Amino acid sequence: MTHADPPIDALTTTMRGHRAAGDELRDRVIAITGAGDGIGRAVALAAAAHGAEVVLIGRTVRRLEATHADIEAGGGRASVAPLDLERALAGDYDQLAAAITERYARLDGLLHNAALLGALAPIEHYDVPTWVRVMHVNVTAAMALTQVLLPLLRAAPDPTVVFTTSGVTQRPAPYWGAYVASKHAVEGLAATLAAELGSGAPGVRVNVIDPGATRTRMRRQAYPAEDQQRLTPPEALAGCYLWLLGPASRGITGRRLRCQ
Repeated sequence: MTHADPPIDALTTTMRGHRAAGDELRDRVIAITGAGDGIGRAVALAAAAHGAEVVLIGRTVRRLEATHADIEAGGGRASVAPLDLERALAGDYDQLAAAITERYARLDGLLHNAALLGALAPIEHYDVPTWVRVMHVNVTAAMALTQVLLPLLRAAPDPTVVFTTSGVTQRPAPYWGAYVASKHAVEGLAATLAAELGSGAPGVRVNVIDPGATRTRMRRQAYPAEDQQRLTPPEALAGCYLWLLGPASRGITGRRLRCQ
C-alpha cells in the first residue's frame, strides 16, 4: 500500500455500504465459478439484475440451469458453462475461453467462488489425495482459469478479478488442513496477480473478499451443529461483490476486504 491508497477501514466501510444502481453493471460480462449454489448463485442473480450478462461456471449442470432460469425469469441474461474444476483438462479451459470469445469477445469480471472444504482432520492424519484435490480446485484451477481468460479480460475497458477467501486465514484453527493452506495460497496468488497486472492499459485489478460467516452448504459441512438461521444469507452479501465487480471500485487493487 502506498501513501495515496485509501486505508483498508475506509474501503471496507464503503464496500459494505454500497447500494448498486439499477444498471450499475450494464453491458458488463461477468464470469462466476460455483454459480449454481450459495454465494456464487446469489452474486450471479444480483449481477444479472443490475445489468450484467453472466457466465455461469460450475460442475453441476442442473444447478447452473436453475440459476439460469431464475435470471431469465427476472429479465436478465446469462449463459451456462459447465466446467468441473477438479477434473478439467487444458482443452476444457481452452474450450471455455473460446466460447466466451465467440459470444462476447471480452470479459469484464471474473469471480472465483468455487471451492472444496476437504476433510477436517489433523495434518498428522490428513488424507493426501484429499489434500491434493482441495489444493487443485481452490488454487491451481483458479490460476489456470485466470490464465486462460486473461486475454479476454485485457480486452475489456475496466477488467476486474475477485477471489473469495475465508476468515480462517486470519484465525488459524486446528484440523482445517488443506482448506486453510489453500486459502492462504489464494491470497498469495491474488497479491501476485495484482502486482503483475496493475500496470498497462487497461490494468486488471485483482482483489480478495472474505464474506464472513454465511449460510451455505460448505458452512453446514464445516459446522453441522451451528444454527444456520443466525448466519447471514448469501444474497445479503451481494452488494460487496457487486462493488468489487463494478465501476464503483475502479482503481482499487491488491486488497483483502471483509464483507461482514
